[in-house]
Amino acid sequence: MTPEDLAALHPKLYHVAASDALEGVRRHGLLSTSRLLDLFGTPPEQRGAIERRRRPTSIALQHPAHGRAVITDNIPLSETALAACLDDGLTAAEWLQMLNGRVFFWPDEKSLAGLLGARANAGAVKRVLVFDTLGLARRHAADIELAAFNTGNTRRKPVRRGLATFTPMLRHSYGDWRRLRRRLDVIREVTVVGGVPDAADYLIDDYLTTGGAGGGALLARGSGPD
Repeated sequence: MTPEDLAALHPKLYHVAASDALEGVRRHGLLSTSRLLDLFGTPPEQRGAIERRRRPTSIALQHPAHGRAVITDNIPLSETALAACLDDGLTAAEWLQMLNGRVFFWPDEKSLAGLLGARANAGAVKRVLVFDTLGLARRHAADIELAAFNTGNTRRKPVRRGLATFTPMLRHSYGDWRRLRRRLDVIREVTVVGGVPDAADYLIDDYLTTGGAGGGALLARGSGPD
């Protein structure tokens, strides 16, 4: 799938962040949890609990030069349920490490509303960052991988997952990707391995919203791109 193919299907990509995340995104881009921990100099003895364990709450990082960043919780994930649905000999800790090495985008407003409408986000103020798919995908094509389900959720009947869950965008056409998965899957997650340090270049909109039924309520439009 080419960047043009992805953009034709999903012209915009959505990322949900902490309410005060915009300044950090403009300074550092969108970085994976692992790269944020590198940037903020998190001690090795603290990293394991953040990268390889479930986070029941968000974690704020502070740095005298880099400012503040928030690593979000992963409440929808149960380590016990995760261990039971992993293939390829992966452990729950290894899967969490894989997730924390990526930045995640929702490819459409329906998926975004599902996240914002989750019970765990009820009343929480979030900033939604909206990106131009084509520009981002052209620049980061080699690092984009796609998934057909929410890979950080193990509620209800968790989908089995393993080393083949994330498919490099450039490996197959969209039609071939769907056929290889043996059902009429659609893209549910767009991920970028490592992150998007130049994310501000592709930012086209942002806004504050509260989580809740129906995908939340708009609080304020953001300032958008510089």
